[in-house]
Amino acid sequence: MWLDRLSNQPTPSGSPSMAQSRSYSPAPRRANHLAPGAQSRPNYSPRSSSLSVVSRSNTSTTSLQGVGKLTNGSTLKQEITASQDVDNPLDVLRRVIGSSVSKENPTHSATEADTSIEKPQSLVEDIAFNGMSLDDFVQFPPEGAQERTQSRAHSQFSAQSVEEYDKEKDKFDDLHRSILACDNVLKSVEISLTSFQRDLGHVSAEIETLQNRSTALNTRLENRKVVEKLLGPAVEDVSISPTIVRIISEDPIDENWSKALADLGKKLKVIESKLKGSDTIKAVTDIKPLLDNLTNKAVERIRDYLVVQVKSLRSPNINAQIIQQRTLLKYKDLYVFLYRHHLPLAEGIAQAYINTMRWYFMNNFTRYRQALEKLSTYQVDRHDALGNDQSVQRANKAPGARPAQASHDAFNIGRRMDILKSANATAMSSYLAEEDKTLHHIEVPFRNFNRALIDNVSSEYSFLSEFFYTTSFPQMSRRFTEIFEPTFSLGQSLTKDLIDSTYDCLGILLCVRLNQHFAFELQRRKVPVADGYINGTNMLLWPRFQVAMDLHCESIRQLATTVSSRSAASKLSFTGNASDASKQSTAPHYLTQRFGLFLYGILAVSYDAGDDEPVSSSLSRLRNEYEVFLGKASRGAGVDAKKRERFLGNNYALVLTIIADTEGKLALEQKRHFEELKRALGEQQ
Repeated sequence: MWLDRLSNQPTPSGSPSMAQSRSYSPAPRRANHLAPGAQSRPNYSPRSSSLSVVSRSNTSTTSLQGVGKLTNGSTLKQEITASQDVDNPLDVLRRVIGSSVSKENPTHSATEADTSIEKPQSLVEDIAFNGMSLDDFVQFPPEGAQERTQSRAHSQFSAQSVEEYDKEKDKFDDLHRSILACDNVLKSVEISLTSFQRDLGHVSAEIETLQNRSTALNTRLENRKVVEKLLGPAVEDVSISPTIVRIISEDPIDENWSKALADLGKKLKVIESKLKGSDTIKAVTDIKPLLDNLTNKAVERIRDYLVVQVKSLRSPNINAQIIQQRTLLKYKDLYVFLYRHHLPLAEGIAQAYINTMRWYFMNNFTRYRQALEKLSTYQVDRHDALGNDQSVQRANKAPGARPAQASHDAFNIGRRMDILKSANATAMSSYLAEEDKTLHHIEVPFRNFNRALIDNVSSEYSFLSEFFYTTSFPQMSRRFTEIFEPTFSLGQSLTKDLIDSTYDCLGILLCVRLNQHFAFELQRRKVPVADGYINGTNMLLWPRFQVAMDLHCESIRQLATTVSSRSAASKLSFTGNASDASKQSTAPHYLTQRFGLFLYGILAVSYDAGDDEPVSSSLSRLRNEYEVFLGKASRGAGVDAKKRERFLGNNYALVLTIIADTEGKLALEQKRHFEELKRALGEQQ
């Protein structure tokens, strides 16, 4: 039969080599419907087979159109059964034997009508239908027939495909190399992804392990926090940091050392309280010897430090306040620790400080007093009393007496009140006092010495109360008295030297007012320990003031006894001319001018005087002596009563004019008194 001859037709020699040389394509392989299995084509790989079929379908477009459709996925069954009706067996037979299909057959499609099938070169003589009909034979050919059909189709386009392959060989080689490179890249990507997947699995396992560990650690942490909250304070109370031990034993004394000492003090208090308890704690008994040794070391270092600071106070030209502020007060807790843990040693250090400061103040104030003694002061002696005639006194001065000093009015207050109103709160330095060559009144050295003394007293009291605050007030007052007792004696000795030889009532009264101001300043600064010195100074000033006032009263009394005649009155007049006594007898007496100025000075200084002061009684005695003198002097002015009254009125008016600007309770009393005297004279006239 012709089908047998078709199946026995040899395959072109170029087909196997062409199929084997084709490149590998990454596209998915298509199922070859013409060949049911790969066993019939052992020389073609699946990839090369799909590539060869694709290349054939793309290159053979003239003679193998039907075959091209087969490679795109069409099967013989689909092609035969494209029509819904059953084909005529005759038409099928014609197609099998290779005759053309009639164009008059309406059942054939246009593509099948135009397609011509070549007649095979050889015919198969024996066809085994195996009991199948022609339709079944065409749709399901036997295995041998299918192979012969495939060989026949391959022989139709193999020659043309070889020529096209030779032309496109380079492109296929490049494609083959690209595909191999892609395979290598994909293999490396596959390896990387596999490794990444494996590593990711390991990481996931590690993360899970860490999560479990974290949960376990959190649980342990919470448990430890609970335990620490309960045991932490107890352990902290019976333990001490090695850092504190190292600082106290080795480091220099500074702020960190002071903080470490404070921590040690707290630990000692806690340990002592636990030892006093009923329960015995082994940790407390174990740490107690260590704390005792550390305490002894701290006491030793504090002792050495304080001794060095106290010794530095004896250095020449040293300022004690700098050492007190920068070294002692800054680390005052050191002495407190020493006082609590070694009382005898603390008392010894305190006594050493007291002795040093007593020497310090005594030495410096002695030098300061010597500098103030070099100030030149006005000398007001008993010859400068109110009732003395200074012109006669100067004429009758004995030879060899002290030289005359610069003229000044001992009864005129002038600008001496400025010392009470001065805003300068500092004392004169020793250097300025030694270089000052001007004349001063006694209140100037008194004020400078006591101003310096009060400032140092306030500073030292503040230091003692702050540094030795662990001691009681009586004990601290005793220490203060031990320090300043020699200095207070020195100050009172200076005051006594200034006032013993003077009868300057205004100067003494100014010293009294300055002393009162110092007392008020000490009260404002809350320094009660210097009240004894203030009171002792007042006990020196007030008696001397009384003595000076008594001298002035006695001088006026003696002057009144000398006024017994008109000649005496004219002698004591302003002009001193006896022939003009009748003309000048009504003019104010020169004593009135002195008395008025002196009274003005006393009232000006005593504008805020209290009722318990002896100033009021002393002025009353002095005023009475003055009025007695004026009464006797008026009788010497003549027998005319109006003339005597005019004389008295002029003197009273002069006194009122001088003291008109004074203020205060005492000044109002004196002005009221002289106004009443003047009014009484006017009523008599």
